[in-house]
Amino acid sequence: MTKSHPIRRVVLATAATVSGVVLLLSLKPATDPAAASAAGAAPQQTAAGQGAPQGGQQGAAGVAGGSGTVTGDATPTQYGVVQVRLTVADGKITKAEAVQAPKGGTSDQKTALAVPKLNQEAVAAQSARIDAVSGATYTSTGYRKSLQSALDKMKASASKSSSPSGSTGSTGTAGSSSGSSTGSGSGSAAGQTRTVTGKVVRTQYGPVQVRITVSGGRITAASAMQAPEGGLSSQKTALAVPRLNQEAVAAGTADIDAVSGATYTSTGYKQSLQSALDQAGG
Repeated sequence: MTKSHPIRRVVLATAATVSGVVLLLSLKPATDPAAASAAGAAPQQTAAGQGAPQGGQQGAAGVAGGSGTVTGDATPTQYGVVQVRLTVADGKITKAEAVQAPKGGTSDQKTALAVPKLNQEAVAAQSARIDAVSGATYTSTGYRKSLQSALDKMKASASKSSSPSGSTGSTGTAGSSSGSSTGSGSGSAAGQTRTVTGKVVRTQYGPVQVRITVSGGRITAASAMQAPEGGLSSQKTALAVPRLNQEAVAAGTADIDAVSGATYTSTGYKQSLQSALDQAGG
């Protein structure tokens, strides 16, 4: 027993030494340069991902400097097609309208209530970042998609128009004597895009005021800046105004039919529309 005791110590010492070497070797990869470079790859991917939202915001910025009318893509929804048309003057959205929207049954009521709100939000936000209207989710979603496509088209058009020499910039001030007039870049009066607001017309149920956009001597957009509100008037306004806007653009004059059930609003609309046309020289 006494002779085997020193041998046992040697065996134990050797085993301890081997274990220590193994532990040291296992710790080396943590400080290996290759491992450090691999760890640095993750922040690069994060930085690349942060660039994506910026690209999504360029649709609104792309209309800067543009003038004219552009129609977005027709977007199918569960209840019908939605298509948005924008009027842009001096780099700003001055008018948004749905040239197509769900129709039939309850869709008529939802469209009449939702579309005017979406139009107003589009002009206020100057982008497709607008809230959905409660009770009209599908229409709101389709509206925003078509709106974004219209903004993208306007961006592309603005990029093309800005690529030639800047000599056309001076023509943009043509017609500046009118505060709401903007030049289209053609230098001719017929080619100018102007936004004109008619006078406020008092009716039995509230004031009516119409704003129109005229381009190339034609009405390209019409909207009611003021219309009767409150109670039953709000419902009549929601039903009548979109129709009157469409008729104004289609007719190109104030000689449009009154909407049944909204005679006072229709009459006030036509009078304000005529005053706007008088200012525009139409």
